[in-house]
Amino acid sequence: MKKLRLGMIGGGPGSFIGAIHRIAARMDNYYELVGGAFSSSIEKSLETGKELGLDESRIYTTFQELIVKEKQKPENEKIQVIAIVTPNHLHFEPAKMALENGFHVVLDKPMTLSLAEALALKEIQNKTRNLLCLTHTYTGYPMVKEAKQQIAAGKLGKIRKVYVEYPQGWLSTAVESKQADWRTDPSKSGIAGAMGDIGTHAFNLAEYVSGLAVQKLCADINIVVENRRLDDDGAVLLKFDNGASGVLMATQIAAGEENNVKIRVYGEKGGLEWQQVDANTLTIKWLDEPAQTFRTGGGYTSSFAQHNTRTPSGHPEGYLEAFANIYKNFAEHILAIQNQAKPKKESLDYPSIEEGIRGMAFIETVIASGKSSQKWLDLLKVEG
Repeated sequence: MKKLRLGMIGGGPGSFIGAIHRIAARMDNYYELVGGAFSSSIEKSLETGKELGLDESRIYTTFQELIVKEKQKPENEKIQVIAIVTPNHLHFEPAKMALENGFHVVLDKPMTLSLAEALALKEIQNKTRNLLCLTHTYTGYPMVKEAKQQIAAGKLGKIRKVYVEYPQGWLSTAVESKQADWRTDPSKSGIAGAMGDIGTHAFNLAEYVSGLAVQKLCADINIVVENRRLDDDGAVLLKFDNGASGVLMATQIAAGEENNVKIRVYGEKGGLEWQQVDANTLTIKWLDEPAQTFRTGGGYTSSFAQHNTRTPSGHPEGYLEAFANIYKNFAEHILAIQNQAKPKKESLDYPSIEEGIRGMAFIETVIASGKSSQKWLDLLKVEG
């Protein structure tokens, strides 16, 4: 199998997420990183590219240069997939140009700086037919996929209640760092802070696992740390399209918390629970029977869970593997298209542009609700 040739925009010195993308892309041997524009500083871009062992001629200063020069290369040499790992305000233009010039795109969340930009990307994708993958990492865990399949199979009956939370504590004080600076800057992060950075993960997880769509919400949005310009804490009441209700919490000022994303979903017959701190375990609690524990690697799990599991049961698979599952499934979809084959249904199970649009609609509605005296607002209607 020939590897997909991967290029990267962003991910230079000091970038946490750039290294994560590179590890995830390598894990299943589907991609080879061959070029990149890792920083707006040519010195830093060269530094990163050389550390990664890249040909210096394919280390670029700007994303425009990368796209233009790679497009001119022979078909069997040029980059095929571009990963964009920049702050939010630098998502739209590179993604737009990449799609328009024939490249598939892997993009960090939230997808864009605004809903309008997200809808514009969808129009471009519709015209070009190139694919876009959004890195909502937590949907990559095998037991999250198992939870989704249990609910989709009707095991819990009609869903009644969804609780999802994402507590962090790293912004409990006015810290100064590259990661904190852009996330708390409206010009780089957009209109939301915590709700854009981690609230979108919680929202995506709630819709992905439950199989439901949020129709309206009521938000309480807070700025806790003095002089911070964007929200660092919030809670949201949710109403889903089947009548179920939910609660979403996202905070970055919960001192002592790390990244324990957690979801609980309750139906007529029982409920299930998953949390990242014990990512290999899914617990299902039945109304009139003993609780069940599902474990990653178990032969009793769904094809979706097994497709995204690499090791025998008992060997922990974590964040890096979940991230890699998104890259793997995206690659399998692209390769199926290239080979004029029908992709496996499991390979199509990755976050796409539709989830990106939903995420931007969530952000804009949450912030509008947080500022409004009319607290319940319809999730902004989107088309595409």
